Parts: sequence; C-alpha cells; structure tokens
Amino acid sequence: MEGLDLKQMSAMVQIIAEEKGLPEEAVLDVIQMAIAAAWRKDNGDRDMNVRALLDTNTGKATVYVAREVIEDDVAYNPATEIPLAEAVKVEKDAKIGDTIEETHEVTDFGRVAAMTAKQVVVQRLREAERDAVLSAFEDKIGTVMTGVIARVEPRVVRIDLGKASGIMPRSEQIDGEYYTVGERIKVYIKGVEHDDTRAQLILSRGNTAFIEYLFKQEVPELDNGSVEIRGIAREAGRRTKIAVMSTVPGMDPVGTFVGGRGMRVQAIVNEIGEREKIDIINWSENPSEYIREALSPAEVQKVEIDGKKAKVYVTEDQQSIAIGRQGQNVRLASKLTGYDIDIELAKAPEKKKRKNAEDSLFSAINETDEEVADKGEMSGAEE
Repeated sequence: MEGLDLKQMSAMVQIIAEEKGLPEEAVLDVIQMAIAAAWRKDNGDRDMNVRALLDTNTGKATVYVAREVIEDDVAYNPATEIPLAEAVKVEKDAKIGDTIEETHEVTDFGRVAAMTAKQVVVQRLREAERDAVLSAFEDKIGTVMTGVIARVEPRVVRIDLGKASGIMPRSEQIDGEYYTVGERIKVYIKGVEHDDTRAQLILSRGNTAFIEYLFKQEVPELDNGSVEIRGIAREAGRRTKIAVMSTVPGMDPVGTFVGGRGMRVQAIVNEIGEREKIDIINWSENPSEYIREALSPAEVQKVEIDGKKAKVYVTEDQQSIAIGRQGQNVRLASKLTGYDIDIELAKAPEKKKRKNAEDSLFSAINETDEEVADKGEMSGAEE
C-alpha cells in the first residue's frame, strides 16, 4: 500500500496507546476512522457513510458502506441510497427503508488518500487525548492544585501536575512574579485546550477565581454561608478589591476576612506576593454606598448616579487617592461595581471673613464714641 502500511499501524496501536495514555480501543477507533476516510477519498464520495474494521492480528482492513434502500425508478443519491432492485442483489430479503452495507476489502491507497489518513490519525488522536485529559480532570476544573514548574518559556510556564501537564499563559500569570524550574506552585485549573501536538490544561494564578478559592481555604465562614463574596476585581500582581457581606446580624464581614491580627488576609498575600495589595470592602445594595466603599481608601464627598454612570466628587487632597496610580483605583472600583465612574473635584465651601482682634476693638471703640456723641447732642437739645 502506497504510503500507508496497515500492518505497521496495527502493531503501533499498543505503543501509541501507552505513549498517549489512551485505551487501545480508542487508538484502534482512530486508525479505523483514518482507513475509512482514505478509502472514501479514493473510491467514493464524502457524503458516503463509511466505516472500517482493522484486524490487528493480520493487518487486514475491511470497509463497509451503508446505504438506504429506496423505491426503483426514483431519482436517488448513489452515495447514500440504493434502489430496491440493486439492494436485493446484496441482501435477498432487503426492503424499502432498510439500511444495507456493502463490503469492500482494502487493497490499495493512493498518495492523496494516504495523506488524508495520516491527517485524520493526528487530528483524532489529539481529540482523543483532549477527551482523556478532560475525563481525568473534569472534577478538578475550578479547583486549585499544586504542581511543579517543568519549563519556563517567554510566553508560557509549563507545569507538571502528575498525571497531566498544564500551561500557564502570560495572561494568566501574576505580573512581576518570578518562576523557577523545579519550584512547587499552586495553580487554578481553568480549563482544557489543545495545541498542534497535544491537549493541555490551562492553568492560572492571575484570575479572580484563584483569589476566591484561596479565601475559601482561609475563611471557613464562607462554607456555612455566614459571609459571602459579592464581587472581585483584580489586576494580578498589583491590586485586588473584594466586596464582602454578612448574612448574620452583627457579624463584621471585613473583619472576618481579614482575620485576627490580619492572619487570614496575610496568608493570601504570602501566596500571591507582597506586591499585590488587597482591599476588602463592605458590599452594599445601595449603589452610592457601594461606590463609596469601592473607592476606598479615598474619602468621597458626594455620588451622583445616572444609569450605569456615576460622578464622584472628592476634595482636591483626595483626588489622586481616588484615581490611584495610573488610574488603578478608579478602574478597579468600576469593574467591581459595574459603574462607569468619573472623578470630579468638589467645590470648596466659601469661608466667612473673620475679624481679627484689632478690628473688633476698633469697632467697639467707634460704637462707644458714636453713643457718647449721640448722648451729647441729646443733652444740648434739652438745654
């Protein structure tokens, strides 16, 4: 067979299965799909319903073409239909509406068909491997695991998780964090993707879900529902704002998340690095109050809301704090609250002119002089 040795492919089933970590049945199915695709390329139509069986002992392959039996003398598609008169030659008891299969022994493939088969093998094995990884890690997606850094590349960090490996793209890394080969590291299992060679787990340390998961490990009150996380806005490696609330009257949600002497939030900082600041604020169903909290540590004078836009007025000394370095504070507050926030300067209150002591004294003297003069004039008038 030109370019496609079925005996060799039969012998490779077990080797490929071990290398890819797949069941032999899955690898055999992939090869049989490739044989069917190659036969269809050489002998038929892409609309044909073709399946193939490969005998791994002999290396011989058989192709089966399924077609539906229809009435005679009716226009039909020979790729998928067969007239009853022809069908009974294949199966004597064939009836209209039945599906019959014609058998073809595979004896030869052309060069183009062989290339098609190889492409199918590569693609289907990739899909099978992805499915296997998904199956093994489907209950791990959305959780945090500890892995070992296997390789550091300019755009990705490759991490060994034991039964599988994963990649952490630049967009999922913590800005400014340094990674070294052999280092043990916690990562969030975000999902599964596949590249040109294999399926890959997508890992993250830079997303908001990683922060939320870490807090769940440190704040047991989240499990019993006495406190809740209502929103997280994050710029990994720089700053995170997290809005929390309590469902129990009298419980301080911010204090609960911070922990005694700040131990709980410090545990999170130890994991993500000291460079990243964490602001824990009270969530409020009142948009104005929520926006005030979100802009902390800035002190807000007034909030005006119009639709999903908010004008926030602050004094001049609070303006830079409200905006933050490179606009970070107001940007994160906008993400957290869902409002487009515009920082405005509040008008300074007009100060009343204060009289000094001398002015007051002179005023009093003048008033006294005027009173004396008035009395003198009145005495003269009486005389």
